[in-house]
Amino acid sequence: MGSFIVEGRNSLEGIVDIGGSKNAALPILASTVITGREYIIENIPDIEDVKDMLEILSSMGCSVQFENDIALIDTRGLNTHIVPEKLVRKIRSSIILMGAVLQRTGKVEVAYPGGCEIGLRPIDLHLKGLRKLGVEITEKNGLLIGSVNEPASCDIHLDYPSVGATENIMLFAVGNTGKTTIYNPAREPEITDLQNFLNICGFCVTGAGTGIITIEGKRIENTDTVEYKIISDRIEAGTYLSAAASMKSKIYIRNIEKSHFKSITSIYEDAGCEIRETHGTIVIANNKRIKAIEKITTQPYPGFPTDMQAQVMASMTVADGISIIEETVFDSRLKHVPELQKMGANITTIGRVAVVEGVEKLFSAEVEAKDLRGGAALVIAALGAEGTSKINNIHHIKRGYEKFIYKLQNLGVIITETAR
Repeated sequence: MGSFIVEGRNSLEGIVDIGGSKNAALPILASTVITGREYIIENIPDIEDVKDMLEILSSMGCSVQFENDIALIDTRGLNTHIVPEKLVRKIRSSIILMGAVLQRTGKVEVAYPGGCEIGLRPIDLHLKGLRKLGVEITEKNGLLIGSVNEPASCDIHLDYPSVGATENIMLFAVGNTGKTTIYNPAREPEITDLQNFLNICGFCVTGAGTGIITIEGKRIENTDTVEYKIISDRIEAGTYLSAAASMKSKIYIRNIEKSHFKSITSIYEDAGCEIRETHGTIVIANNKRIKAIEKITTQPYPGFPTDMQAQVMASMTVADGISIIEETVFDSRLKHVPELQKMGANITTIGRVAVVEGVEKLFSAEVEAKDLRGGAALVIAALGAEGTSKINNIHHIKRGYEKFIYKLQNLGVIITETAR
């Protein structure tokens, strides 16, 4: 599974370039199967989840090339409605293929998806929305089998602003005649990016980023090559912010849209870090122990993102004071807590709430990455800890961070990777 060896008591200085958004790239890659044509998609992050999604497309008959953050995809050769079970169980976002494949072929067979084990992530909202749009769905032996007889357009009210459900509904509804309106959709920037991509493809979607998304469904006749560049990864940028806040630092974070992660920068401004923006670059400077944040609660966008909970917690383990962090999105997303405790963190959990009393410093330890963001949090903790730490199971981290070692080394971190 591999390990990172991290020498602690670092200070960070230098420039880090943020790559393309994992959470934007995956649904956009899935959406390429809706129409058979060629696509040139730039700023695709070189991470394991993306490689898995591209392998899924290739296994279904699509032509795929990926080099230097550019994916060249030709989906005219799509020859099956069956999404390979082995690959689906590796990557959560594979469920987004359900809506796209249904729109292209009128049927789909897909296994329940895999990904990080961070608690129950039911797809009932996906299925409920697709059924309202005319999809018949049955479940058999762990597989979801869908077929379309009479595709419909309608109003869909989501009980919760689920990112995945919003995306799946969008990908199926764009090709249905008539107007579909999604009330209470997810508002994440990645949803807006998907809308923009679909519109470049010739579809008609409006309202992403607001409380109502409207889809004027239509069939696409134009199959010219589509070129698109996806947005940068706000969670990757936030992770480096958390690292910088944890120790003495001055780093320049480039290729970002500050408005996408204001809920993260505001936390560190309140904690005492100096943060400013200049020409598309965020500069964060810290030369003292940060202050604890009284209460942080994960919420759907534009609230504080669940994907940043673990990294912020890692920085708060060495803050001055007590922070209370409440996880409201996933029921098992505190698996990093016991690992941080091995490093000397003073954390008490009550259900989904973590009470973090900052300590003067952490100490090195051998710890296990249990999921993607929790693994990144352990690296952050190790950067400032006294001694040399070993983080195991780094395949989780590689699922979502591009050139992680290289970027940290450029900031002055002494970090290496071992096979075991």
